[in-house]
Amino acid sequence: MSATLDKFDLQAAGLDVRPINGRIGAEVHGVRLSADLPEATIEAIDAGLLHHRVLFFRDQQHLSEAEQETFASRFGALISHPTIPSLEGTEHILDVDGSKGGRASAWHTDITFISDYPKISLLRAVVVPDIGGDTAFANTVAAYNDLAPPLRELAEKLWALHTNEYDYAATRPDPNPVVLKRYEDEFISTVYETEHPLVRVHPVTGERSLILGQFAKKILGVPGADSQLLLRLFEQHILRPENQVRWRWQAGDLAVWDNRTTQHRAIDDYGDRPRIMRRSTVRGEVPVSVDGRSSVTRIRTQRAA
Repeated sequence: MSATLDKFDLQAAGLDVRPINGRIGAEVHGVRLSADLPEATIEAIDAGLLHHRVLFFRDQQHLSEAEQETFASRFGALISHPTIPSLEGTEHILDVDGSKGGRASAWHTDITFISDYPKISLLRAVVVPDIGGDTAFANTVAAYNDLAPPLRELAEKLWALHTNEYDYAATRPDPNPVVLKRYEDEFISTVYETEHPLVRVHPVTGERSLILGQFAKKILGVPGADSQLLLRLFEQHILRPENQVRWRWQAGDLAVWDNRTTQHRAIDDYGDRPRIMRRSTVRGEVPVSVDGRSSVTRIRTQRAA
């Protein structure tokens, strides 16, 4: 797919793209999403992702689980979550239900604990709370570009260990028993440890972005305290307000984002109100560092029952 499309191409594809802010996020109007959209429209959406990082589509209530999967497959091969079973009746859709522990309330890039983590994620709102439950997104390319030159040079030399086995209690001091059981029984049923460069080169645009988030456990080759300081330093650059957009969901909304250049967080402020989402992910490429080295999964261990 082409990396850029000019204004005429976007108009020709029937898309009305309205940026939300200066660095990340746009609403797209004038399209009814489906698997049989013209290739030009798919290319326009793909190009919009490269430019805006995350696109939001209102009023897509017609999409079923099957239609979501077939639409998502237009962007590449779909993958399932490595440890959590797919929604019953689907091949690759993840059920994100707040009542069952589906509250991704820490900043993360999807599934970075594997080497070829998704390049694109799609999230559809089925049931939304009347109050709260927004999702925030952050631009990791802008974060890299904002670094002072000495910090860029340092970041380009660093590698981080990412894992799905992390200090759960530290992220949720009073964990819900249902959520804790799901974490123990499903999420870490297989433990992954993958080494990623702190800075990856985008395979389409050549842009450089930071790979961090919840699954980044430590900086390799750096003592523990210093490792945590470095993780916080670079993560704080990602989460600067000017790098963020926050989306207020309505039932039927679909968000699509470039998972290689963003982080996101589901805001857990809706109490026991229902919030049900459906996520699809498109297989990504193994990240490549500035000096040409590739990410690698070092450990994949099945936990004892």
